[in-house]
Amino acid sequence: MADLKMTGISKSYGNVEVLKDINLDIKTGELIVFVGPSGCGKSTLLRMIAGLEKITGGELEIDNVVVNNVPPSERGIAMVFQSYALYPNMTVRENMSFALKIAKKSKTEIKDAVNNAARILQLEDFLDRLPKSLSGGQRQRIALARALILKPKVLLLDEPLGALDKKLREQMQLELRALQKTVGITFVFVTHDQEEALTIADRIGVMNEGKLLQVGTPEEIYERPANRFVANFIGQTNLLDGTVESKDTVCLANGTRIPGQSSFGVGERVAVSLRPERASLHRLGDGPDGHPSIDGRLEQVTYLGNALIYMVALDWMRLEVRTENHPGASGPAVGDEVTVSWEPGSVSVVGD
Repeated sequence: MADLKMTGISKSYGNVEVLKDINLDIKTGELIVFVGPSGCGKSTLLRMIAGLEKITGGELEIDNVVVNNVPPSERGIAMVFQSYALYPNMTVRENMSFALKIAKKSKTEIKDAVNNAARILQLEDFLDRLPKSLSGGQRQRIALARALILKPKVLLLDEPLGALDKKLREQMQLELRALQKTVGITFVFVTHDQEEALTIADRIGVMNEGKLLQVGTPEEIYERPANRFVANFIGQTNLLDGTVESKDTVCLANGTRIPGQSSFGVGERVAVSLRPERASLHRLGDGPDGHPSIDGRLEQVTYLGNALIYMVALDWMRLEVRTENHPGASGPAVGDEVTVSWEPGSVSVVGD
């Protein structure tokens, strides 16, 4: 097991800087997920940890050893990609044991390692089958087993579940998290899927334009985003532009004053982040006493089965409200004037 430390890591291609001053300590046995839009640099960072991309600046340490110039094969890492990259003409057993044979391990060591990995990943009944006869989830487990069998200090995963359908992907997310806790190996995981990051991570690192904007637990990232980008990227939110009036009051763009504690100075431009599920919809003027509120017109209702999405038109923006679907319940109709309210303290104030 190993700590992984990045100090001032940067990456440039000529005059184009794609990673900028990345500083992060990853704990032994931690499952950390880097998330961000396409082109933000997360896969490049993963490839630099693997030794597949040269580090332009800064230092990378694995297990307290600087590995900037250490070949990939000597870093004690293994990598799993979105593509399973299995040998189609080899059985599952042969796929899993191939790297150990190359490393000239004994037959006994190979047999024991394969059997142990197959047991952990529930592949014991498939060892003598070819990959093409297995499902996507089973093939992904083979790729994981092939990596874990090498007993790496750090396992790197680059969009490993991206090729799976939604239900199987969700199932594999839970299995992957349980697997990581079982084997205790440090996992560094890259995805563009925010829900996936929230589901599996011990900590999340949110990236954009080559910068690491915030690192924290899923709860910290969701409940206390560091800035407008993080609030908008992780989950759904409404960003209501305003100006700080005092340490606990924000004046919105339409002049409405609402409670919102922040460390920003008076007069600074900010946004109030209101999650759709934290808002509630009422007929005009019917919001609970003592709750912050804002009035608008109901523009659209979307039925999702377990939930209803309401789009409310304000004077300067559209506001999303999400509620659970309760059969038989009645509410405002499209075109009605409505009030959107929320509990005090359920919003966060963010800057740029």
